[in-house]
Amino acid sequence: MSIIDAYKMDGLGNNFLIIDRRNNKVNLERQKIIHLAKKEQVNFDQLIYIENKLDDVFPLEFFNSDGNEIDACGNGSRCVAYLLSKENNLKDIQLKTKERILKAKIIEHFKVEINMGKPYFEWKQIPLSKNLDPKNIDIEIDGKKFNHGFAINVGNPHIIFFVNDCLNIDLKIIGPKIENHTLFPNKCNVTFAQIDDRDNIKVNVWERGAGLTKACGTAACATAVASSIKDMTNNKVKIKFKEGILNIDYNKDQNILMTGPVSEIKKIKIEI
Repeated sequence: MSIIDAYKMDGLGNNFLIIDRRNNKVNLERQKIIHLAKKEQVNFDQLIYIENKLDDVFPLEFFNSDGNEIDACGNGSRCVAYLLSKENNLKDIQLKTKERILKAKIIEHFKVEINMGKPYFEWKQIPLSKNLDPKNIDIEIDGKKFNHGFAINVGNPHIIFFVNDCLNIDLKIIGPKIENHTLFPNKCNVTFAQIDDRDNIKVNVWERGAGLTKACGTAACATAVASSIKDMTNNKVKIKFKEGILNIDYNKDQNILMTGPVSEIKKIKIEI
């Protein structure tokens, strides 16, 4: 057993454990990640590793609380950008995920904008297990049909269903069944979204590998893109979670800008 330094942060209640691997090449095994995620003083939705900088870009690695690696985490990226901005006295930070460079900007104290890049719409890019129209997917769970789902990849796979009352969906039951549906070979994040008006959407999210979550940045991005393409909302929308709002701008260049709050940076020690 050894003790290492780490950081705790959150974005709208979406909790992160951040470990700096620039000076300490710690590598937690899957069962250790699961164990730490359940500890009261450490508990997190995602674990994030910060790697050594390459040409002014900070590579990141993300793991869900189930110990599985993922490709993207929007709120987590905003939190790390804020942490690195304080460390380096910079307003602009570049982060690298497995497949893209994310450009983040500190807007004001505890508020970060990040360019999440372009979404993927092709069925193989999401991916789906067969050639279907990703913008119109019907799924049956326990005899109940969920129609007109919109599947998309914004760094990780999502499906969004637009409903009249998103909080009336029992995601503890429905979420994992859709996440693990055979249509999604890499599993998927599941969002039920409620259009309040053309500028505001309320969401209820089941996050792949993490379960019910208070907020999910990539889910906000996916929902905003889907609602804009369906012409249900404008391209700039407020996505409402239980503890606050993320502002999403799906701009004319098809890049997704996400802006929202982050927490204070809490330095902790963990036993590994």
